[in-house]
Amino acid sequence: MLVGMMLLLVAIGALIYFPNHYQDLGWTSYDGNNARSHYSALDQINIHNVSHLKIAWSYSSGGADSLHNRTQIECNPIEVGGVLYGVSANTQAFAVDAATGIELWQTHLKDNGGTTSRGVTYWENGKDRRIFFGAGKWLYALHASNGQPVDNFGTHGRIDLEEGLRRPGADHYVSSNTPNTVFRDLIITGVRVSESETALLGDIRAYNAKTGTLVWTFHTIPAPGEPGFDTWTPPNPRQHLGGANSWMGMAIDVKRGILYAPTGSAAFDFYGGNRKGNNLYANCLLALDAATGKLLWYHQLVHHDIWDRDPPAPPNLLTVRHNGKDIPAVAQVTKQGFVFVFNRVSGEPLFPIDEKSFPQDGIEGEAVSSTQPIPRLPLPFTRQSFTEQDFSAFVGHKDSLVEILKQARTGGPFIPVTDKMTIIYPGTGGGAQWGGAGTDPQGMIYIPAKEIPVYTSLVRKEVPAVKKVTGETLFDMHCAACHGQDRRGSADGSYPSLVNIPTRMNQEDINRLLQTGRGMMPSFSHLSDAERAAIIDFVYDNTRTTVAPDLVKSDVPFRHTGYDRWYDQSGYPVNTPPWGTLTAIDLNSGKRHWQVPLGIYPALIKKGIPPTGTPNFGGPVVTAGGLVIIAGTPDALIRIFDKNTGKLLWKHTLPTGGYATPCTYSIKGKQYIVIACGGGKLGSRSGDRYVAFSL
Repeated sequence: MLVGMMLLLVAIGALIYFPNHYQDLGWTSYDGNNARSHYSALDQINIHNVSHLKIAWSYSSGGADSLHNRTQIECNPIEVGGVLYGVSANTQAFAVDAATGIELWQTHLKDNGGTTSRGVTYWENGKDRRIFFGAGKWLYALHASNGQPVDNFGTHGRIDLEEGLRRPGADHYVSSNTPNTVFRDLIITGVRVSESETALLGDIRAYNAKTGTLVWTFHTIPAPGEPGFDTWTPPNPRQHLGGANSWMGMAIDVKRGILYAPTGSAAFDFYGGNRKGNNLYANCLLALDAATGKLLWYHQLVHHDIWDRDPPAPPNLLTVRHNGKDIPAVAQVTKQGFVFVFNRVSGEPLFPIDEKSFPQDGIEGEAVSSTQPIPRLPLPFTRQSFTEQDFSAFVGHKDSLVEILKQARTGGPFIPVTDKMTIIYPGTGGGAQWGGAGTDPQGMIYIPAKEIPVYTSLVRKEVPAVKKVTGETLFDMHCAACHGQDRRGSADGSYPSLVNIPTRMNQEDINRLLQTGRGMMPSFSHLSDAERAAIIDFVYDNTRTTVAPDLVKSDVPFRHTGYDRWYDQSGYPVNTPPWGTLTAIDLNSGKRHWQVPLGIYPALIKKGIPPTGTPNFGGPVVTAGGLVIIAGTPDALIRIFDKNTGKLLWKHTLPTGGYATPCTYSIKGKQYIVIACGGGKLGSRSGDRYVAFSL
């Protein structure tokens, strides 16, 4: 009897100490839930036992480009009812047993090109259980039980996302690569479009989840007579301009029926002389009625964006304590390193936002906004200015770099890009990036970020003669901004070198890639067959093939010279570390709680240089066990930090870089942590594995 009582007391004590130990909690939506909080109430794995984590299973999803290392996996998998759903390295959806990693099904879709997928969306109505999967220009509805298309959805299980977004002179590139948002029987989708002047429209749309029928559309570039129309110069901006798209994902307050949608820059990203004005509803956080698409409130986070400063990730919904009251809040992180915090019902900022003046000296024809909105709190989680004093103490050839910098435009944020070298800091990829931030019920936000200067400039386009154009000219017009005029790509491997491409790809493969796009590369299907062939001849063997160009009338007289991350000759960023960070901010007060470097370069550690942080891609998971779980670094480690102090508690080497957001869930009382290890970024090798950890 006494022994029985003691065992009962031990069991009760375990339930008190591990209150969720015996609960099976899933990860049912992108970033964990509709609030995109990245948060789990599980605490079986906690600060006291995290050192005992071991690999529970791994799953090879297939499709990795192990020869050229150009595939990635950015997927945040979801877990529903004991099944883990994700996306392979070659963009096929799959389902595995969440406790064992044994494959249940995988798709074999042919029309799945265009971009890297960040996951899938689950929807159910009674016994009808579906997985929605954006691949290429298609949104597929799949039976959750077997991965087969739902034949009565759209046309034989899919809808064409390009329909409704066409405008004169636009290309054909569109993809829904971030998981969609569910509200009742609606599947709400934003899309990725190209960032060039030929971009499609970026409207937000809701479809009936059963039939695929379009239910509502919100025009992110307004039509005549709609609010915001007067913030654009062209007589009808929807005929002349594209972009302003919600590519980064959305959050939803299901109880209140409010959808929170960030929007991207209007295209073209770095010149706006053809779109004078503040350009609503580009670069906004929108609050929409989820049932109808009606605008409830908005805040524009960048006016007349000419820096590619669109919000990079879904917003986070949470509750904060403000002026003695619990406030339902929405927080939006930005590439610039800001956090904007609003009452998610009224739209009222919880901390003052000042309209501050910045330089106005844009390039010829530009009309720079006189001010930009800057939140007083929280203070930026990245540095805002790059000057000579910010060069690293161990940067190579510093004297030469200083001379280069003296000729550049630098020293603060929102400096208009001109024909001179212009420093954007933090770079065009952030600050915060597409992995986004995590929050917890205490009002804390945890933000991974990177701090590397990017330099670019604008050069006047060489308008080719109407009768003849060379492949070299076409490459300069369409490809050099990413791959460089010298075809050597970017220093960090984000944009691959095309030098010696005949050793890696045949001409047929290059043509297929130009038509479909892949990863960060958009489709160039809007070019004629002859134009694509001329580009291929040029990059393949330097042949100067001439063709008759299929020219589209352009209002943009400039092109930018590329997204050049500034690295030294040793391959390290030129600025003073940290180059990557994880920051905790208390959104109740707006005060920073802690910040630590995220990632290491082993060669620098061997030289006795403290951890510098590294570029990173992917978001965190935050748990009730006191943990922040994150991978995303080129050192191929997954790390777990104490969420209260920032102390590193545990790390483990992955098969390849985990450039994705992990997930966590519980099956029969056992908690798992799963991360996609796709590599392929930042010069790392590609992989195809999902790895699960448990105690």
